[in-house]
Amino acid sequence: MTQFWEIILNWRQPLEIIILFAAIYVVLYYSRKTHGARMMLVLVVLLLSVWVVARIMELPVITMLFEEFYGSTIIALLIIFQPEVRRGLTQLGLVMEKRHRKEVISEIEDAVVNMAGNKIGALIVIEGKEQLQPLIDDAIQLDAQVNSQLLESIFFPNSPLHDGAVIIRGDRIVAARAILPLTRSKEISPHLGTRHRAAQGISEESDAVTILISEESGAVCIAYDGELHRDLSEFGLNRMLETLVVGKDSRELDETLQLVSAQEESETLAEKIDAEENK
Repeated sequence: MTQFWEIILNWRQPLEIIILFAAIYVVLYYSRKTHGARMMLVLVVLLLSVWVVARIMELPVITMLFEEFYGSTIIALLIIFQPEVRRGLTQLGLVMEKRHRKEVISEIEDAVVNMAGNKIGALIVIEGKEQLQPLIDDAIQLDAQVNSQLLESIFFPNSPLHDGAVIIRGDRIVAARAILPLTRSKEISPHLGTRHRAAQGISEESDAVTILISEESGAVCIAYDGELHRDLSEFGLNRMLETLVVGKDSRELDETLQLVSAQEESETLAEKIDAEENK
């Protein structure tokens, strides 16, 4: 009779057995139906839940198991789910890289909008996967963080570096006064100047994205893949840079161009309506 009451009073031992049995059952059950990241999430949540319950209810066996084996358990999870962990880290890296590219193109956009408003001619080449090292070697080599004020100062009239192109690699301005190859295409309009021909020329020979500003009109153009996209609005500039530099997916270019065209037509129509109302 005394032993019976000792077992009843010592309720922690059967509770620990029940918790361990339930945890093993859940692991085996989900391991059959769930794979990858979801399975890892289930295991992590389960282990944390069991550990919290053990600490609150002062269950010595489970607490001891966690204290002895929690390090080995973490290593085992990392080994078992190595592909998922690697995939997750890769996706995190891509997210951080895209955010960084957005910061870079934001600086470029600010400079381009300001220079276009003041009709300051400029030629900015954003290097792609194909490096432009020969052009950089023949230019004035720099190593400066991309900054809107620095870009504007480079292309300011009578600046020693305003002739030629600036080349950007990643988040660094690596060259100024770069001489770009001129296009050999006979389809380009004879009314376009040297900057337009240079922008289209480098786009024919590399995967670079080139932004140019006309000194005569302040119009903004982007050259990519042998095509010259002219008279872009601020919205169009942003969308194209988001597609070609941040997203780096030229397959979406046609869709982006359609969106830009529709937006610009809408803005033009709105301006006409405002003009008629103001008469």
